[in-house]
Amino acid sequence: MPHMKGASRRGSRAGACAGVLLASVATLFALGGLHAVAAPSPSEQTHAAAGVDAAPQGPGKTRVTAAVLNLDGKSLEPLLDGEDASYDTASIVKVDILATLLLQAQDAGRHLTAQERALAEPMIRNSDNAATNDLWREIGGAPGMEAANKRMGLTATEGGPGAKWGLTQTTASDQIRLLLSVFDGAATSKTDSPLDKDSRAYIRSLMTHVASDQAWGVSAASGSDHALKNGWLQRTASGLWDVNSVGQVTVDGHHYLVAVLSDGSPSMDDGISVVERAARQAVAATTRN
Repeated sequence: MPHMKGASRRGSRAGACAGVLLASVATLFALGGLHAVAAPSPSEQTHAAAGVDAAPQGPGKTRVTAAVLNLDGKSLEPLLDGEDASYDTASIVKVDILATLLLQAQDAGRHLTAQERALAEPMIRNSDNAATNDLWREIGGAPGMEAANKRMGLTATEGGPGAKWGLTQTTASDQIRLLLSVFDGAATSKTDSPLDKDSRAYIRSLMTHVASDQAWGVSAASGSDHALKNGWLQRTASGLWDVNSVGQVTVDGHHYLVAVLSDGSPSMDDGISVVERAARQAVAATTRN
């Protein structure tokens, strides 16, 4: 999906995202994941939909880090723009959860069940949080994901506490390591992904077909050929936003893995603008090298 411009299109996209978030909250009520109380504020709805009770975050300026790796090249080291510091994942962790689920199924010598697929597909395509809650429990939460991450080469990702998968901590370079276990290219031929061919193809197919209201982020650096997963979370204490995007983009026939992490934006739209600008700049810088 091409990069969206203009206030009216931003408003339309934000409204569509709000609809997805409200639907997720309604599903959580139905599953008993939330107690029926007074109607939450928009920010509380966002926290519930992200699977966390957002922890305090002090005021400060927006931070952003971008990492880009030429998937058609031979290097396994991404080009970094910004400090490779830890950020909340918000919903980009859903790619990691699915990779963990698939790896655990491989270890058991089986394919995903119909029920697991019925949860995995809306988790990635629609960023469904009720489905994520179920799969987070199934993989064993943070310990299960961290065991899988060790096998996929991640070194700086720590699962969120308890049920708070959205507060998983990660770095941009670790997200590139995760993507290297999913996507195919000259660079990945040098790695030994524990995910088999079918598992990798399944994750890629879902990331290539996310809902239209969520096709923003790293896709701004490419045309229509991209695969991605986004995440967003408003923090309770400060009201500031975490906005992240990871995936693969194609520019002039070349394929790039891109991870952009940010926090401290005053609004979701501001965060999206920060992420998309950082993605375009980082990919452009990589293509010049």
